[in-house]
Amino acid sequence: FMAAVAWDVPKYFPPVEPPPASWGEIRNVAANLCMDSKHGGTGTELRLDICVKDGSERTWSHEQLFTFGWREDIRPGEPLHTRKFCFDAISHSSPVTLYDCHGMKGNQHWSYRKDKTLFHTVSGSCIDCNPAEKKIFMNRCDPLSETQQWIFEHINMTVIEKIISKKTSS
Repeated sequence: FMAAVAWDVPKYFPPVEPPPASWGEIRNVAANLCMDSKHGGTGTELRLDICVKDGSERTWSHEQLFTFGWREDIRPGEPLHTRKFCFDAISHSSPVTLYDCHGMKGNQHWSYRKDKTLFHTVSGSCIDCNPAEKKIFMNRCDPLSETQQWIFEHINMTVIEKIISKKTSS
């Protein structure tokens, strides 16, 4: 019955959570600082901060673990313990904020590309930063700019390749 009525349910609600594409800290190449959401909620702007793994400061105020999952969104938290907020951007020059995850891609749809850029599909722009001001924002993609290059602590290339091939075949 379900196969006839709701054949696409497993696509949106898989019975087993697929493995994430990447997770852990997200470190900027130019600044050697990490994205930090500071345990914020809807509307909180992401900022750069000293990577918790590098510093002596291990306080609860930092939130630097993120998961880029099968839904192609980025959420605060480790793969099996993500929060209900997603990276969200409204334009090619806006800050990157947290917003309630809606699962509809749109403003929350991201790609992690081979040049280490985090590409925002809707605006056609990339996550950039100003290390001096510790700001994170959207900007026109420049693959040569190290302020737009981000390194995830853990990367599952099998999942990344699967996402890329899904895009090129559709």
